[in-house]
Amino acid sequence: MKETPARLTAKPSWLITQLAVHAHRLASDGFGEMGARGYHYRVLVALEQFGVASQAELGRRCNMDRSDIVATINELAGQGFVERTPDPDDRRRNLVTITTAGERHLHRLEQALDRVQEDLLAPLTPGDRQALTRLLTQLLAHHQRG
Repeated sequence: MKETPARLTAKPSWLITQLAVHAHRLASDGFGEMGARGYHYRVLVALEQFGVASQAELGRRCNMDRSDIVATINELAGQGFVERTPDPDDRRRNLVTITTAGERHLHRLEQALDRVQEDLLAPLTPGDRQALTRLLTQLLAHHQRG
């Protein structure tokens, strides 16, 4: 950062933006090595944690646009990682379920993401990592309200 103006590097918003770009690249590369994308991880982890969901619910939980959630579910279904079935209460709606193969794939993605976290946070101690996560969570929660 020697060539970057000091007034920029003193701004947390600039630092967060620069780090976000780097974090996104690392995660994309990690998922890409497995033929996956970050959206795949989001959907699979939501299904594992919360269970069967409609496409609309998944979109809200994963903070994804409707067209992105449909494309992602199509990709995951094509690979056998999720199953779509008509909702018995509303035939216009699909319910999405993670498969056993999807759970195994999620485990592999989780391992890849753990390596990314390790790379991203390498210079920090475990205590600093926890503090950073706590502070980022606090900031995000504040700005997501309302």
